[in-house]
Amino acid sequence: MRHLLLLLAALSILSGCKTDLSGNSYSVGSVGAVNRAVEAVVVSKRAVRVEGTSEAGAATGAVGGAIAGGAIGGDSPLGVVAGVVGGAIVGSVVGGVAEKKATNQTGIEYVVKTDTGALLVIVQGPEPRIEKGDSVVVLYGVRARIIPFTK
Repeated sequence: MRHLLLLLAALSILSGCKTDLSGNSYSVGSVGAVNRAVEAVVVSKRAVRVEGTSEAGAATGAVGGAIAGGAIGGDSPLGVVAGVVGGAIVGSVVGGVAEKKATNQTGIEYVVKTDTGALLVIVQGPEPRIEKGDSVVVLYGVRARIIPFTK
């Protein structure tokens, strides 16, 4: 029972692993960094699904499942091995599904046209709210983003 609780605790941690897609969000490493920026206009936008998986859920589930399976495998070595293998398989599947469900989000795909005529596609979260026809600034960096621009 204790092993099952450890597995559930590990999987619940994954629910906090959702990446912030917002154009308003910066990582600590980005503070003070200089990014290249260009003016652009939004020519289209649409909602998209962002599926986040890092395989951490499957790996965590496999380890937890192996531990729990080994504990309930019985006294025989064959039973323990079967429990470990079966637990790892089940844990991996459950962990992968839990991670995918916890990290899926809705994003917005923006197509923007720069002053030079180049078309760029950027996916980010729905905040800040940006509409078709809006003037924006495209920020290049570790994670590209667009932000509203008022002249």
